[in-house]
Parts: sequence; C-alpha cells; structure tokens
Amino acid sequence: QVQLVESGGGLVQAGGSLRLSCAASGRTFSSYVMGWFRQAPGKERECVATITWSGGITYYAAPVKGRFAISKDNAKNTVYLQMNSMKPEDTAVYYCAASPNAVATRPYQYDYWGQGTQVTVSS
Repeated sequence: QVQLVESGGGLVQAGGSLRLSCAASGRTFSSYVMGWFRQAPGKERECVATITWSGGITYYAAPVKGRFAISKDNAKNTVYLQMNSMKPEDTAVYYCAASPNAVATRPYQYDYWGQGTQVTVSS
C-alpha cells in the first residue's frame, strides 16, 4: 500500500522558516516526480515545487522561487520542502504527491497524495 506521510507544518511568523517532510513507502518511486502542492481556503490546489526522484531536477512556482527549496533523501525515501522568508499568503494546507509523468505540475497528473499538513504564517 502506497503511503505519503507529511510532517513539519505549524504556525510561523512572517519572515520565518519551516521544513516539511514527506515520507514515501509502498512502492518504488525512482521513475516518479514528487510534488508539493498547497491549497488555501476557497482557492484551487496549486503546485509549489516538484523534483524528479531520479536526477533531482526541480521546478518552482513563481510565487515561491528563491524562497522555497525542494530536496530528497534517497536513503530515507523522503522529500523535503524548506520554506524561508515566509509570507502570510503562504498559509495553506500543504500536500505531498507522486506522479508517474516525466513533467507534472497539475493535480490530475498525480496518482498518490498525502493527507496534508497545515501551515499558517502570521503577519
């Protein structure tokens, strides 16, 4: 059974940092793209960043470029999202997801999802 388990969310002040983790299990993800998405109340789920499990090629959405960093630890089967210089508009539920597609930035391209972790940035 495939599982993606996020952790690391919480409350942080504007300008602060958080690191999210996503522990993956249940299958081999070597050919997958791993993505971090977020969804704020009343808004659509949006892609924040992606990384290819093999090769580590990354993508960042414009609103987070230069502030967020996605990385992976193959030995731990874990993907991370380091979030720096956080803003109130970063407040959302953050989801980890896995896609078999070579390039994937849309939710429908992802087969597996975690349960989400709340991130709240206070002003």
